[in-house]
Amino acid sequence: MKTTEPTQPTEPTETAEHFPVRVTLVIGSNREGRFGSVVADWLLGRIHSHGDFQVDVVDVAEVPLPTTLSPSPEATEALATVTPKLASADAFIVVTPEYNHSYPAALKNLIDWHFHEWRAKPVALVSYGGLSGGLRAVEHLRQVFAELHATTVRDTVSFHNAHGSFDDSGRLKDPSAPDAAAKVMLDQLAWWGRALREAKEVRPYGG
Repeated sequence: MKTTEPTQPTEPTETAEHFPVRVTLVIGSNREGRFGSVVADWLLGRIHSHGDFQVDVVDVAEVPLPTTLSPSPEATEALATVTPKLASADAFIVVTPEYNHSYPAALKNLIDWHFHEWRAKPVALVSYGGLSGGLRAVEHLRQVFAELHATTVRDTVSFHNAHGSFDDSGRLKDPSAPDAAAKVMLDQLAWWGRALREAKEVRPYGG
């Protein structure tokens, strides 16, 4: 009687869904004395502990892009550092304050210097401010990113009376609600990041 060798168990094949989502965190304020870096530091902790992301940072305060949208030597030098971080991202998180019922000019300038880098990628929005918590800036950004063929995730994180929410060391006084909101937002961002990455591998976006 013919015998066969026992079948060896096969190792699971690693697929795209197991790779971390490459997310670029954009700090959207360059105002002197800004509070955005405090929010961003807290958020980076949430991103690292989530486990689904590989993170990079773009800080508009460190990107001296002119507002003329002219390819000057200064602009070319600045773009050389920031554009690859946007182009290689699967997803974005934008941290924005609210200035005069909208978002900062420096953030709009960074957005306008790029186009293809945003396309068919998800964007999560984190805001801070006074009574409104920056939510009016968030709603304006949703319109901008829709025009750029990006998808903003539904849930956000917002800090009302942001300065009063953190202590002098930059730690949240009561992290329970913000941490829970960040978990929901990051779960959605990870899903959209993987879904759109896999979709583009099958069929490049041509919208």
